Amino acid sequence: MEKMKRNVVITGASSGAGRATALTFAKNGDDLVIAARHSKALEELADECRAFGVLVKAIPTDVSNYHEVINLAGIAAEGNRDIDIWINNAGVLSIGAFDLTPMEISEQVVKTNLIGYMNGAHAVLSYFKSQGHGILINNISIGGFLPVPYGAGYSAAKFGLRGFSAALKSELKSYSRIHICDAFPGFLDTPGMQHAANYTGKALKPGPIVYDPFRLANAIYELSIHPRSEKMVGSFSSLMRISYGLLPSLTRGIASAVINTYLKQAKTITPTSGNIFNSVDYGHSTHGGWGIPGKPKEHRKYIAIGTIALLALLLTKRKI
Repeated sequence: MEKMKRNVVITGASSGAGRATALTFAKNGDDLVIAARHSKALEELADECRAFGVLVKAIPTDVSNYHEVINLAGIAAEGNRDIDIWINNAGVLSIGAFDLTPMEISEQVVKTNLIGYMNGAHAVLSYFKSQGHGILINNISIGGFLPVPYGAGYSAAKFGLRGFSAALKSELKSYSRIHICDAFPGFLDTPGMQHAANYTGKALKPGPIVYDPFRLANAIYELSIHPRSEKMVGSFSSLMRISYGLLPSLTRGIASAVINTYLKQAKTITPTSGNIFNSVDYGHSTHGGWGIPGKPKEHRKYIAIGTIALLALLLTKRKI
C-alpha cells in the first residue's frame, strides 16, 4: 500500500536543524510547508525537497508576528488539506552579560523563541481540533532544563517553553489524537552560533560535544510516527538534565567557569545583533562547520568522563 503523504509545517526551515528536518521529511515522502524569514534560502531548500517528488510551499514568515503565523497556517490548509504535523523550530540566540545586552535584543529573543512557538500552537490548534487529529512538535533543546550563562533571554524563553508545553498537554488531555511532543537536543553543529547576537566582545563557538543536526531531524521524524511527550536527543543532553536536576548550583557553577575560561582566551570581535531582528545572508546550510559531527567514539569518551565526574560529585555530596 502506498504511503499517504502527510502535510507538514516546519518553521525556521532555512538553515540548521530546520533545514535538516525538512529534507528528512521530504526524503520520507511527506508534503511540506516550510517557513523562515530568508525567502531566497527558503526557495533553495524548497527546490531540494521537491527533488524527492513531494509538494512544497515556501512561505516567508517571522514567527514573532502572529498575523504572519496565522497566514502560514491558512496557506498550509488550502485546498481543504489537513495540517497533520506542525514543527515549531524557529529560534535565535543572543550571548552576553544580561545588563550589557540591549533590552530590545533580549525581548526579541523571547518573542521569537517563546512567543513564536505559542503563536504556532495557537494558529494550528483550531485546525487540529476541527480535523480531529494533529501532532505539534516543539524543538526546545537542553536549554529547557539547563540555564545558559550569558544567555539569560534564551534561558527565559526555553524554560518558559517547557512550562507552556506542559500546560498545553494537560489542557488537551481529552483529545486522544492530538499530540504535543517536545524534543531536547544537546549542542548541534548548525550555523546558529554564527547567526547569534554577541555582546561578549569575543568570538563564539559551541561546546566540545556537537551533534549532527540530522540526528535531531531523525528524532523529530520518529516523534511524528510514534508521538510521545518528550524525547531527549543525545546522551549529553540526558546527562546535563540529570546533573542540573540533582546538583543545580554546582552545575551552574561549572558551566559559568567553563564559559568564563573560554571567553578569556577567545579572539576579540565587535559586538553584533546577528540575525535577531533580520535574517542574514550567510550560514544557510544544515551544518555550521564546527568540526565533523557524528563521531560516536569521541562523544562516548566525553559522556563517560562526564558520567564518572557526576557520580563522583554525587558520592562526595552524600558524604558531606
